[in-house]
Amino acid sequence: MSVQSNNQGRAYEYICLLTLNEEINKIRKSEIIENSAFTAAQNAWNFVDDNFKSLLSESAKVAVQTIFDMESMIIEDGNDVLKLQIQTDNEGKEGDVRDILISRKDVCWEIGLSIKHNHFAVKHSRLGRNLDFGKKWFAIPCSETYWNNIKPVFDYLAEQISQNKNWSDLPSKNNNVYKPILNAFMEEIKESTKQNPMVPQKMVEYLLGEFDFYKVISIDSKRITQIQSYNLHGTLNKSTRTINPKIKIPVVLLPTRIVSFDFKPNSSNTVELYMDGGWQFNFRIHNASTKVEQSLKFDIQIIGMPTTIISINCSWK
Repeated sequence: MSVQSNNQGRAYEYICLLTLNEEINKIRKSEIIENSAFTAAQNAWNFVDDNFKSLLSESAKVAVQTIFDMESMIIEDGNDVLKLQIQTDNEGKEGDVRDILISRKDVCWEIGLSIKHNHFAVKHSRLGRNLDFGKKWFAIPCSETYWNNIKPVFDYLAEQISQNKNWSDLPSKNNNVYKPILNAFMEEIKESTKQNPMVPQKMVEYLLGEFDFYKVISIDSKRITQIQSYNLHGTLNKSTRTINPKIKIPVVLLPTRIVSFDFKPNSSNTVELYMDGGWQFNFRIHNASTKVEQSLKFDIQIIGMPTTIISINCSWK
């Protein structure tokens, strides 16, 4: 991610946090927990220009009422103080994609928002010579077959590194690197699923995060803010003693089997995973640096979702 994109993303987190706090305080008491992540987001906000600040402010403001309509616990006028915070890297666990946390300690309630500015990517995981993706993604260590299949590729990359090569110097990185790595990756997932039918579910939980959340995406070119609900474990959309949510969010069923897993047509660096229940993912592998290195990065996108993942487009004025 470029410095500019990083600053824009953090600035969007900052204004979403401030807008939530401002609007919640019109209804009940809330406060922001200021930590190192808050300071970083505030600095990013101060770095962007006034026109961009205005744009982000519009984007954040239109999302708030929809979040209120889905989460009655936010607007219930209790005696406790509602807390808002941006998660630091240390607080955000490996399986936690939430950027902003909204919580009430007295009733043991918490939800999270994943804040995105102009992108829909899920994860940026890596594959490498010694990176055991199976253990990390679905708790099944990669097999000896997988390690043997990827060894020639990383031996080849080690040779290129010793010659101080750039990725652009490689005569055919698609055929010599991307395709064999992706073939080994797909085969390992298919074989692991035969061992444990929970692999499809665990993969989705890894890709989307351990905790339920709402994804808030600013799509500047269309002047809309899209809110997506990921209620995988039923922790979102709770009623209070006196208020029911105006917008109902169903619980999402996780997949149980792989329907298809193969290369995208006419592509040597992208594979498509289709699972039951409407789950579809796109895995594009690429080099994330100029110089050849011993790992490759995934850009993972959701290309199809269950109908129970609700997407709401909030138009800007």
